[in-house]
Amino acid sequence: MRTVFVIFDSLNRLALECYGGTNITPNFARLASRGVTFDTHYVGSLPCMPARREMHTGRHNFLHRSWGPLEPFDVSFAEELQKNGTYTHLISDHYHYWSDGGATYHSRFSSWEFLRGQAWDPFSALVEPPAGMTSRYHPMQQERHQGMVNREFIHSETDYSLVGCFDRAFRFLDANQQSDKWFMQLECFDPHEPFMAPDRFKSLYPSDYDGPILDWPLYKRVDESPEEINELRANYAALLTMCDWYLGKLLDYFDEHDLWKDTSLVVTTDHGFLLGEHDWWAKSRMPFYEEVSRIPLIVYHPDFADQAGERRSALTQTIDLMPTFLDIHGCAIPETVEGVSLLPLLGGDQKIRDAGIFGRFGAATNITDGRYTYFRYPEDMENQDLWEYTLMPTHQKGLFADVEFEGATLVKPFTFLGDFPVMRLPAGRALVKGQGARIEDAVTVLYDLESDPKQLSPINDPITEERLIAEMIAIMQRTEAPPEAYARLGFDTPEERLRR
Repeated sequence: MRTVFVIFDSLNRLALECYGGTNITPNFARLASRGVTFDTHYVGSLPCMPARREMHTGRHNFLHRSWGPLEPFDVSFAEELQKNGTYTHLISDHYHYWSDGGATYHSRFSSWEFLRGQAWDPFSALVEPPAGMTSRYHPMQQERHQGMVNREFIHSETDYSLVGCFDRAFRFLDANQQSDKWFMQLECFDPHEPFMAPDRFKSLYPSDYDGPILDWPLYKRVDESPEEINELRANYAALLTMCDWYLGKLLDYFDEHDLWKDTSLVVTTDHGFLLGEHDWWAKSRMPFYEEVSRIPLIVYHPDFADQAGERRSALTQTIDLMPTFLDIHGCAIPETVEGVSLLPLLGGDQKIRDAGIFGRFGAATNITDGRYTYFRYPEDMENQDLWEYTLMPTHQKGLFADVEFEGATLVKPFTFLGDFPVMRLPAGRALVKGQGARIEDAVTVLYDLESDPKQLSPINDPITEERLIAEMIAIMQRTEAPPEAYARLGFDTPEERLRR
């Protein structure tokens, strides 16, 4: 068996035609007509690298760790596939793999290729940028200096790293389409901001905006003019359509070489993105509304080609990808995995879990059962009892500071560690970049997605709330959440409940 796994970053599910959106995305719909589309697929740990750690390990990590690398005790699907004779290859322009907090992911693969220069990847160098460079950009983007420099080297569509990623994918397929037992991960940073696309895609989404370049929203509340809001949304739509167009080239390749007969194809994202909904941009500081937490997933497998165009309502999560990949390639699923293989669901809809939790280190712990979503915040967000559990003390950009080791101990509290001990380090009140984010709208709320799919009106339903709390505690217990993860939410630990 062979697998092509495609990740687009920050993909808003509701922007896709196959999920009811209006943006020009015929090739996502084309794949949906070939494969099985999952309608109730949720994130787990957020944002970027915590989500990728889930993809590798099939385990939630946001209750134990902030943004960080794969740990020595983590069981990666890429390594498990290699152990069982499947060659694994990574192609990506996701520049976080080059940072301290992501430096151990790519090396789990048999081989890897990186396209540099996305966003503010410190790649292109201009000691003296050209006069007037910054004036071409909206004031919102003035702090994105490296991103401006990188753009100085993009002169045509072929210079876009998205294009380079797909070109490398076709090169891999050309060289290996006659071989068996391989896994290719094609991971594209787009449509993550900046929403920069060639004119042939931008022209599809005209706006009334007439000003400097505006395609990189800050992670904040919406306070832009209607014209600015429309411009940002139009630029996201243009970049999304560009992603769709290149996905179409991949589908054309499958058609031309009849890869459908022996190659599975999985397309998803790490998280969604708010485009002004709930008066927010982006994905980190606000509650994880449906636009962020409920994400697209389309799966094609040759053995289930007769299920073409079908949809599944079962509640699934990012943690299910890892065991699915192992199952596709005939590998045993390790005991540490919390996710469930989705292969049986390709044959027919069936329940695999009653509920799933998701969140970000230091923020709310959230839960959904597919009908309701419940955001549970600590009562005191400023004075939380937070601890990191790690053998790799790095943040998104940088190493842990000396003060972060004050009070650190070496512990071995979780069975998923195997024989490894870990450092237990206090996270502190002021979370550093990559560890957490300043959280706003930190209010515990319950939504009924059936009557209020846009999550505009929280409900008061004590019976449902108590049921979801019980489900949350049970999942936390299975995940081996540390004691402070219960206490910060106002719950008794399992040990305390047993003593009662």
